Amino acid sequence: MEIKVLHQIMDWNEDVSEEVKASLASHNICMINVMGSPGAGKTSLITSLIGTLKDRFRIGVIEGDIAGQVDAERIAGLGIPTVQLNTDGACHIEAMSIQHILPSLPLDDLDLIFVENIGNLVCPAEFRIGESLRITLLSIPEGDDKVEKYPLMFTDTDCLVLNKYDMLPYFDFDEQRVCSNYGTVNPDAPLFRVSSRSGDGICDLADFIAEKAGNSQS
Repeated sequence: MEIKVLHQIMDWNEDVSEEVKASLASHNICMINVMGSPGAGKTSLITSLIGTLKDRFRIGVIEGDIAGQVDAERIAGLGIPTVQLNTDGACHIEAMSIQHILPSLPLDDLDLIFVENIGNLVCPAEFRIGESLRITLLSIPEGDDKVEKYPLMFTDTDCLVLNKYDMLPYFDFDEQRVCSNYGTVNPDAPLFRVSSRSGDGICDLADFIAEKAGNSQS
C-alpha cells in the first residue's frame, strides 16, 4: 500500500499559501519570511530592519516560536503591531497558521509583515507560507559548512544574510567556502554581510527589501 501523507500535506500547504498570498496582495502587503537557526540573530535583524524601514513602510510582525513570547514582547516594545504564533512543538510555520493569524493584524494599515520562522535549517524551507520574499540567515558562529549540510534552505531563498559579521575575526569561518557553495546552489541570489549590533550592512539589506516590496505591490 502506497502512503502519500507527506505529499498530501505539502500540496495542501501550497494551496493555502497561494490563498494567503492573494489575500495579502489585495491589501498591497509584502510578507517576508525570515529563516535561520536558533540564535542566528533573526529577532535582532528584524529589529534593526524595522528601525531602518519604518519611515518608508508601515510594518507588522508575526513572531514564531515553539513556546513563549519573549521575542514578540521585544518587537511590540518598538510600537510595532505584533502577533505571537506558538507552534507547540512543531519545527516550522505552516500557511494555515498564517491564514488564521492575519485577521489579528491591522492589514489595512500595513505595507510589510515580517514573519520570524521557527529556528531550524530544515523544515521551514519546505513550507511556503504565502510570503513574497524569503531571507535566510547564517551567523558566523554557526560555522561555514551549513550550505553543504542544508542545501534546500539556501537554494530556496531570495537572499542570504551572513549575520554577526563583526565576529568574523574571532571564529575559524571560511567565508569563501560559504560564498562558493551558495553561488553553486543559488547563483542569482545576493549575499549580504550584516552586523545587527553595529548596523553594518543593514541599509543595503533594507534597500533590497524595499525594492522587492515595491515590485510585489506594483
